[in-house]
Amino acid sequence: MLFDYAYRGSSSVASSSSSTAVSFVPDATREPTFFVAELRQKIEFREAISALHDIVVSDLRFKPKDKTAYKEWAAQREEIDWQEVASRKSEVAGRVRSLQDELNDLNSRSSARWQPFYRARQKYFDYIYRKQRDLWFLLDPVITVHPDEVFFECFSEDESSYGRLGANYEVFENVREFQCGTTNIDYSAALYDEFQKIRTYKQTKFEIDPSGFELATTNENAFKEVKIDLPDSWVRGFLQVSSAMSLPTVSFDLHPLDVHNICFVLRRKKERSSPRSMRYILKPGEPVKIVLEPWNLEIVCPRSRYEGADSHEIRVWGRRRLLTLERLIPVAKKFTVHLLGTGLPSFYIADLGDLNFTLGLSGWTVNDWSKAGNFDLLAPRFATDEFTKQAVFEGLKENWFETPENLARKLNLDKKEVLGALSAYTQAGRAIYDLNKGVYRVRELSREPLPLEKLRFANEREESAMRFLTENAVLVRSRKPKQDGATELAGTIKDKGKNIEVLFVVDGDGRIINAHCSCHFFSVNKLFLGPCEHILALRMAGRNL
Repeated sequence: MLFDYAYRGSSSVASSSSSTAVSFVPDATREPTFFVAELRQKIEFREAISALHDIVVSDLRFKPKDKTAYKEWAAQREEIDWQEVASRKSEVAGRVRSLQDELNDLNSRSSARWQPFYRARQKYFDYIYRKQRDLWFLLDPVITVHPDEVFFECFSEDESSYGRLGANYEVFENVREFQCGTTNIDYSAALYDEFQKIRTYKQTKFEIDPSGFELATTNENAFKEVKIDLPDSWVRGFLQVSSAMSLPTVSFDLHPLDVHNICFVLRRKKERSSPRSMRYILKPGEPVKIVLEPWNLEIVCPRSRYEGADSHEIRVWGRRRLLTLERLIPVAKKFTVHLLGTGLPSFYIADLGDLNFTLGLSGWTVNDWSKAGNFDLLAPRFATDEFTKQAVFEGLKENWFETPENLARKLNLDKKEVLGALSAYTQAGRAIYDLNKGVYRVRELSREPLPLEKLRFANEREESAMRFLTENAVLVRSRKPKQDGATELAGTIKDKGKNIEVLFVVDGDGRIINAHCSCHFFSVNKLFLGPCEHILALRMAGRNL
């Protein structure tokens, strides 16, 4: 998927003994988005933005060793005449000494001799930037300015970890000017080292450069224009994260020292056999217990009590990605954990006072967000006409963020219609659910509308579900109300001459919270990879839910 960016210069951090200036250069082709202020909470911001960088460069996928060079070396060794080598040993040693003396002489001369090397190296880096942009674009996060906070979003290199750093305006002081919106910022890897120079005794200026939008035809060369061919999985992953955050979760708080204990064990011990999971044992009114497998090591969290009404035992995988939170432990007040269920994604929100840091993890490392499951299919899917969708989006843009209840009240609409419209805009990359504050926010992932037909169907399940409806192969047998506004729907679907029995439960907001199907896909995957085509077909047949 091709994206066009144009940056007026490059982002930079200027540091001196008394001040630091952080200047991000936004994409000049998008609607003007800028923010100028001074940073007040310097240490918390430094640690959080550094943790965001740790997510960006994270790649925990298995990488088999490349033995090509070794095999070539071994083949050369077999062909060596060792007697000839021994006879030439003294001759080679003399030549090495002569070359070393020559090199030392060259090094002692003017550094101008190294300029061709530096130019060649820079030319190589420029080539990589142009031809292999995928090695660079992952360091360019999406940044959004809203009336209450500025937040960054990024993905890890293996696309299994999502990071979001939100900074309330209390993090800053002397806010001079800002313009709400979303943009991509030029964010090079060298900035990470510069961020480490932020100190409490230095005045720090934070700037999303408004001059990046001062277009002048006489200065066209000032723009750095790049065309980035982002993989569909990167964009689809962003959409799946947004949908997953809006689903019901089991939530509880962890004290920073309890998170430290988890990270300490993971640093100290190395698993060499399966299972490599982490089990959360949650009982109402009791301390949270965590069992690390395969050692069955139990960590009791006496500072963290589970306040939920029901008991749960939930297993998650890919736990070493939690080490990203290590840097936040000294500055965090608490960590709020949101679990979707066993083998499903999880979210960890670090409360840093006026800063909040969200780490979203897919079910396990190799099952990245693009593959993790069609969570948009679990989200509310009420039929909403285009006029109502547009009205909801315009209502959301008035304040840039709102709760579904407030929007429904303001627009005099049913909450289900509002949720259906918000879900559609979330899946289109134009809105995002803020799990920390429980609100929907405007966030345009791209300047141009995303090709939803290309992105939404990572598999053919929903297309197959539509085929069942077209062929009148869906029979709704019963619809029963449940407690807390939930509804149970049961039915039979005729698929290739077989009758498939389907049953699922949606909550009051139209989200699938439990399901069963007699097909092979469901018996193997349950809801870990999203609902099967038969559950989707029955849901489409009961759109009035």
